[in-house]
Amino acid sequence: MRVLVVEDARALAEVVAEGLRDQGMAVDVAHDGLEAAAKLDLAPYDVVVLDRDLPGIHGDTLCRMITDREDGAMVLMLTAADGPGDRVSGLGLGADDYLAKPFHFPELVLRVRVLARRRPTAQPRVLRAAGLVLDPLRRTASRDGRQLDLSVKEFGVLEALLRASPGHLSAEALLDRVWDEHADPFTNTVAVTVGRLRRKLGDPPVISTTPGVGYRVGDPAGGPAAP
Repeated sequence: MRVLVVEDARALAEVVAEGLRDQGMAVDVAHDGLEAAAKLDLAPYDVVVLDRDLPGIHGDTLCRMITDREDGAMVLMLTAADGPGDRVSGLGLGADDYLAKPFHFPELVLRVRVLARRRPTAQPRVLRAAGLVLDPLRRTASRDGRQLDLSVKEFGVLEALLRASPGHLSAEALLDRVWDEHADPFTNTVAVTVGRLRRKLGDPPVISTTPGVGYRVGDPAGGPAAP
């Protein structure tokens, strides 16, 4: 899952971003509306955590811009304005959810995950293919009933591959979906992470590689992944 945090208070923005990253999300940060608009043109986001009172482009205007787009990003308005009228007006701008500051961080995480599931293009909450069962909300994964002990990035890679199944994802696409804008595009971190993930998944292999195309999850026998 990829999230954009738009918050002009830099310390709060970094706390929110790091906390979401610890939950396995790829998170970018913008500190004003203009920077956020530029990032929205560069990458697809599942959820935008949006402060309302922003410099550059006001959060209200940015919210309208996001909801007018066709990529289906969901908006969680995160703001100190917490009166009933503020919530009504924020939701009236097209925000999908509204959370007042100060907030309880586990609630923020839960709301972000719920919004991602509500996206028009979202898939079922529990992902299944080739004997694998992955629940992004509960952060659990198993193969043929055996629980898997995965790192944050291994879990993210497996989730991305299952969401794309039975199609392929290139290393560049995985880097874009599981890491963030600071990831080095020339690094071999994707190949290393996939290698560790394959070892933890065990035999027979369920992640295949097609040179020049990318990685995919498929049945061990080589058939397409189950829906």
